[in-house]
Amino acid sequence: MLTLADVAEALTGKRPAAWAAHSIAAWHVDSRQCVPGSAFVALPGEQTDGHRHIGDALSRGAQVVLAERSRLPEPLAAALIDLGAVTTQAVLQLPAIVLAPSSLRAFQDIAAWWRRRFALQVIGVTGSVGKTITKETIAAVLGRRFRTYKSAGNLNSESGLPLALLAMDSRPERAVFEMGMYDLGEITRLAEIAQPHIGVVTNVGPSHLERLGSIERIAQAKAELPRALPADGWAVLNGDDPLVSPMRHVTAARVITYGLDPANDLWAGDVEGLGLKGTRFWVHHGSTRLHVTVPLLGRHSVHTALAAAAVGIAEGMDWEEIIGGLQDVSGQLRLAAVGAINDATLIDDTYNASPTSCIAALNLLSELEGRKIAVLADMLELGDYEREAHELVGRRAAEVADIVVAVGSRARTIGACAIDEGMDRSRVYFCADKTAAVALLRELLQAGDMVLVKGSRGMAMEDVVTQLSVHRHHGH
Repeated sequence: MLTLADVAEALTGKRPAAWAAHSIAAWHVDSRQCVPGSAFVALPGEQTDGHRHIGDALSRGAQVVLAERSRLPEPLAAALIDLGAVTTQAVLQLPAIVLAPSSLRAFQDIAAWWRRRFALQVIGVTGSVGKTITKETIAAVLGRRFRTYKSAGNLNSESGLPLALLAMDSRPERAVFEMGMYDLGEITRLAEIAQPHIGVVTNVGPSHLERLGSIERIAQAKAELPRALPADGWAVLNGDDPLVSPMRHVTAARVITYGLDPANDLWAGDVEGLGLKGTRFWVHHGSTRLHVTVPLLGRHSVHTALAAAAVGIAEGMDWEEIIGGLQDVSGQLRLAAVGAINDATLIDDTYNASPTSCIAALNLLSELEGRKIAVLADMLELGDYEREAHELVGRRAAEVADIVVAVGSRARTIGACAIDEGMDRSRVYFCADKTAAVALLRELLQAGDMVLVKGSRGMAMEDVVTQLSVHRHHGH
């Protein structure tokens, strides 16, 4: 557990002896999560400025606040500490407000300092789709041999990764972190903080196209992870993705490619979807050929399994350990089958949505027995690609689903495109919002239906699952 002396040392190189007695229970960037003894990092943001919530953090028991002087609200009764003036004899009164030119940069510097205290190997995972499930599966594999830490949830941003690092308190031998980005340079910074030895790139798709402007710039941003790896590290690359495969040329690290193409170092063939029972395939690596069944749902999850197996190979693990990890069901994170009203089954894939992940989810739906209902909500942050992306999903939905329910204004394009592809108008429904979708589905659902529910994070489609599930299912 970090102490205030650690914070001072990380930011100034000086270590006030008296500060070592004050340990920090937890770090938060949301004042509502603060508890007695925690630290609150006041971050300026697009939606709200954390400095406006310092009072709330203190009222909840935060004993340390990391803030920027220029944004500090007046007046604040707590002690202000200017780090430039800290000496090794500095006294401390709590609560303390530690001032830095940039609270985000200071927070990242503290996390980087903490990371260097651990003798461990870090695995970084990036990609437009599937970062979290890939991280979970890699951790399940590595956990067969090593004490393994993984970031909680999807803490993968410029503030999320430091939160994940600072929550690392035991002495792991391996740590697996997601690395996301909104712009160029962010993954480079995350790699400076976490110092990954192995970097995994799952794919490049149009997520965040609105901010970056082109798919090539997204690929450039993702390539920052392999570029940051040391020469004795490993770049684990999806060789089937034409934008990921060339990243082998930007890294000094050794490279393992994976995919369905036999030209990859590690590849899978004869893939067989087993519906809700998982996926079966032959895995090939050098002279090794093994028949594997994994509990991951959908053919697209073969890439997830291969990425995790490739990390295991890079770490010198044997196949018994690797397959044992792949068969650990706790790795199955995002996709859950949930019992619904009228004896239907909900496929809860509500965490997020991009064109790639929607098509993958529809491909899974196509493998299942029963009447297939696709409940598809808006995909956000697609910029100029928005219309084309929704049309793409609409075309696949028309091929796969017996009924399409389009939720939201953007998703109207999905429904309209399904009709254009020849789907009967009576089987395509348009709902303005989640409430309308729930009311409709209460009428529609029958025994044996397989109902895929998917939409962007901002659409919060998990509410639909909660309201239609038999057990009032709350997340997974």
